[in-house]
Amino acid sequence: MSMSMKKNYKLFIPCDEAQHVCDKSQYNEATLLEKIKLSIHLIFCKVCQKYVSSNNKLTKAMQEGKAPSCAMEVNEKNSLETMFEKELAKQQSGN
Repeated sequence: MSMSMKKNYKLFIPCDEAQHVCDKSQYNEATLLEKIKLSIHLIFCKVCQKYVSSNNKLTKAMQEGKAPSCAMEVNEKNSLETMFEKELAKQQSGN
């Protein structure tokens, strides 16, 4: 393999790395080189194209406040905390 082919080969990344770079780029944490590698990967990989599309839709929905809230209500949190404290006390008294 020639030297130029070895350099070009480093621009190709596997799908798991491409998805990781996609996630990083959503939070502006990806480097320019990572973004270039991702772009090259997306030219050839339909699966990752779909992942990026879904990721972009989710990010947009979160920013617009259209995503469902997963936050726990205050009374639910307090109830869960009380149950946890009771179970923790049982475990500590058993030792």
